[in-house]
Order: sequence, then C-alpha cells, then structure tokens
Amino acid sequence: MGTKLLVISVAALDKDLNCNGIRFKPMDSILPAVTCSVQASFRTGLMPSEHGMISNGVFSRPLRKAMFWEQSSALVSGRRIWQGPHERGAKVAILFWQQSLGEQADMIISPAPIHKHHGGMIQDCYSQPRHLYPYLKNKLGAFKLRNYWGPLAGPGGGRWIAKATAEILRNGDFAPDICLTYLPMLDYPLQRHDPTGDKANSARLEFARDLEELTAAAQEAGYSVLIYGDYSIEPVTSAVRPNFALARAGLMKTRNVQGMLYPDIFSSRAFAMVDHQVAHVYVADHKDIPQVVEVLADLEGVEDVLPPDRHKEVHLNHPNSGEVIVTARSGWWFAYSWWAHPKEAPDYARHIDIHNKPGYDPCELFWGWPPGSVSLDSSRIRGSHGRVGPAHRPVYGADFDLDAKIDNVVDLAKAVEHWLEVHYRQ
Repeated sequence: MGTKLLVISVAALDKDLNCNGIRFKPMDSILPAVTCSVQASFRTGLMPSEHGMISNGVFSRPLRKAMFWEQSSALVSGRRIWQGPHERGAKVAILFWQQSLGEQADMIISPAPIHKHHGGMIQDCYSQPRHLYPYLKNKLGAFKLRNYWGPLAGPGGGRWIAKATAEILRNGDFAPDICLTYLPMLDYPLQRHDPTGDKANSARLEFARDLEELTAAAQEAGYSVLIYGDYSIEPVTSAVRPNFALARAGLMKTRNVQGMLYPDIFSSRAFAMVDHQVAHVYVADHKDIPQVVEVLADLEGVEDVLPPDRHKEVHLNHPNSGEVIVTARSGWWFAYSWWAHPKEAPDYARHIDIHNKPGYDPCELFWGWPPGSVSLDSSRIRGSHGRVGPAHRPVYGADFDLDAKIDNVVDLAKAVEHWLEVHYRQ
C-alpha cells in the first residue's frame, strides 16, 4: 500500500474481478446511475440535489436547449474530496473524467476533437499542462476517438487510457499524488449484447487483464488503488418513447424541414430529455404538469412518474431537474425520438452527434443504413442503466482499508476524502 492514491472509475463494473489481491464488494449507485452524475457524486461526496449534475445532459431553460456531454467542471457544484490535500500541495490528476475541463487539478486530459466546417474531424485531446498529451502521443500513438465511442468503439480506447495512466504514474516528472482515471471498455459490449451473456463475460475477462496491468503498475509506483463501478447494466429488450407520446398529445412541437422533423422546443409545452433509464421532462407552464404526468404514466415500460413534490425522495430536487422525472421499468430504456417514420428523422439522427441530439442515443454503437450512418433501430440495444436498487448494484474494491461502512457511492467518496485528509495532513 502506498501513500499516493489512484482512483479508477470503471463503467459498468458489477462483478468481482479479484484484481491483484483487490476484492470487490457491492454498493448502491445514485439516481440516475449514469456516468456524469455518479462521477460528480464521487468527486464531491454529494447527491445530485446538491451538485446539480442530474444526468449526462443539462437543459438550459433560457436557451430552451438540451446539451449533452458538456465538459466544464463548473457544471458540478461542491467542494472536491481532494481539495484539502490539493491546497496543501498535493498534485492532482484527472484523466478522461467527464466535466473535467477547468477542474481544480494539476493535470487534465480529455477528448477534444475539432469538427471541421466542411465535414470531418481532427482527433485531439485537451491536456494541462499542454505538453502532456503530445508526450503521451509520442509514447503511445494518438488517442483514437472512434475507439472511444461509435460503431467502432471497443477495448482499444480504454486500453489507451490505461496505458497513458500507467505512463503518468511511472514518470517522475509527471507523477501526481492523487490520480483519478476512467476506463469505459465494459460499457460498449454490455449495451450491445446481453450483459448476462457469453459475449459480455468474455469482455469482462479481457477487461480484467487490462485492469490488472494498470493496478500492478500503480502498486509498483507506490500507489494505493481504489476501483469502483459507477453503475450496473441490466438486460433490456424495449424502448419507451416519451417524446413521441408528448408529440401525439400536442405537448411537444416539431417543425418540418424538407420532410424531416426537428424539435421546436421554443413552442413546446413539454419536452423529455432522456438518458438511459431516466428522463427529465421540462414543462414550460406548471399548469400542464398534470397532463404530462397522465400522458407518461400510461406508457408501457414506465415505472414511475415524479412531479415536483416527489423529487426530494430521489435526491433530484435541484433547479436543473425537469418539472417531471420519469423512470423506466426493468427491461426498458428511454429513446429520445419523436418521429413516426424513419424518413421523418432529423439529419443528425443517422450520425454520431452526441452534442446535437437532445438525449443519449445508444444506437450510435451500431452501423445503420445507408452505409456510413448509424442505426435508428432501438430494438438492437441489449443493455441499459440508470435504475438503482438491489438488482442494480455496482462494486468497489481497494488495496487498503477505508475504515467506513459503504452503502453507496457517496459513502465511498466520503471515506476516500477522510483517507486523503489523514494521509495529507500538514
């Protein structure tokens, strides 16, 4: 056990991998059990009702616009669990975490491609200090965004992150005291395939080898290691379409542009920002809330519809939350689509376009038609997440004693904060 700390956030880790002597225990995630919300809870020790990251997306009421995967650290409110040691001189690195740009850290790396005006993309990463990514690129080759998300996403993207993390920990010129890194490799196969099936289990075995290599490198470099899963992916077979239902009820409006239906959020009375198994519904006039609740409660696959007076019970009573919050039943997930026929889908629906789509779209993991496009077929999705409860528990493990009772990821964050304060006192 070292006095320095490596935290590895792992997408969809819900099995004991017995990695380099680290044994894993189950814990609860937080609602919604999605990447941005859970990582925000870990870095602050707070619930979404306090840190404000209520999903992977945010909805700007003044702009009437949903924005997914925005990277500003200012989106996450609250004191960071490493702030005390950092103020006392401990060097902090945060690698490939969401909402990390501008974070209170000495080292940052995050994908930051440049989208060219006439199509195409320049693959690049943002880094602080600026020479950090060029150094890693020289050592490991370029980070390939196509392996990180999209139909070509696979173990290569996460493997690059693992190798980059190991390189940073070994390098005396870079090595931080506290390092947080993110490994996404399990996310793709468990959404594409049955997360309880053979392909998912093969992916777990492959991932375990990469994780073992990274933890061994960290331990050799004198780091204590904590590994935690942000959520558990469950098998799904069907998608709920809240925006389609809201449009049919006259609550959501669209505009026809060359036969394609684009959302008209400005004149819509209600709009659902969907994210896996949780949806935030933004209602322009509160008098429409009863109708919105009635429309959505009747949908097959909906488990619960929460009006404003119930948000506190799920720790989502924050101004960023929708007026109505909807959760999916087990085996279901929420698709963002509002059109009745594929020909009515907006142009971006057939592309990897994580910033323009007003909701998370796992169909981007599959090729579609015509060639080069992504799928519109929601029935291809076999795994999803967002729910919490006994059947949806990620795991955590450490090679040191946290000396605390850990029921959920917020407890885990507070235990790590205490460990850091003990080890980095003045």
